[in-house]
Amino acid sequence: MSRSLYDELGVPRNASEEEIARAFRRLAKTCHPDLHPGDKAAEEKFKRISAAYEILSDKNKRARYDRGEIDEMGRERAFAGGGFEAGGGFRPGGGGFRFEFGGAGLNLDEILGDLFGRRRGPRSGGPFGGFTGGFGAGFEAEAGEDVRVATEVDFLTAARGGTRRVVLPDGSAVDVTIPAGTSDGTVLRLKGKGRPGPGGPGDALVEVKVAPHPVFRREGLDILVDQPVPLAVAVRGGKVRVPTLDGEVALTVPPRTNSGTLLRLKGKGIRDARTGRQGDQLVRVMIELPKEPDLLELVERWAAHRAG
Repeated sequence: MSRSLYDELGVPRNASEEEIARAFRRLAKTCHPDLHPGDKAAEEKFKRISAAYEILSDKNKRARYDRGEIDEMGRERAFAGGGFEAGGGFRPGGGGFRFEFGGAGLNLDEILGDLFGRRRGPRSGGPFGGFTGGFGAGFEAEAGEDVRVATEVDFLTAARGGTRRVVLPDGSAVDVTIPAGTSDGTVLRLKGKGRPGPGGPGDALVEVKVAPHPVFRREGLDILVDQPVPLAVAVRGGKVRVPTLDGEVALTVPPRTNSGTLLRLKGKGIRDARTGRQGDQLVRVMIELPKEPDLLELVERWAAHRAG
């Protein structure tokens, strides 16, 4: 029996969103490929916890997983039985399936288009859209079907841009360009890489899943980093080394900086390849207590005096 997603993250089924995120960050620091280059076991573990986090951090996906509608990989589970129901989706129990009109299922245009053999054109509804063309204008040769595949890329590749080799349903492999600034859930269209048909091949629609990073978090085009800062530096001011997408840089911490303060590194965020816009990096100061016993004792006496 495969381990549940909760087992992968080491959390109970009633864990809160914060507990799930905290568990993932803790585990990611122990097995992230960037921290363990060449370690296949760590890479596999990171893939498993990333897949678990991707589902459990999404309220809708988590609910569907808890109900047994999707498996540990996010794939639809096959139910015995089922019924037709207007409004969309699969309903177990009842002898069949129901259709979804819109969303990820078949919409009315798709059903009618399949019945009347209309050519598939640029799509317009949802991430994969609908069909173009109308009735009474004559029928065109039906193009091949689009195929849908998903690929996972690491956080840095999605932020900086790169390539990813993707295996299509027919077994062929193609190198896909990942534009800089690609966000999780982006769908890339590969023209003519779908199933063949009388009117030409369909397209391949590649959904990009971005793996979380143990240090960087994305907020739009900005990057958020929690940065430990020694108490002495926070009080007197100074410099600390901070990781960025392009390597470490020196960050100036002003005197008397409180924990939780956000310091900005201009232009150190994500660049959107389509618009050319560049985000910033936001560094959240996390003050560290001194490790020296005498200094720590002094801080404790001060804290006790303030509390009393």
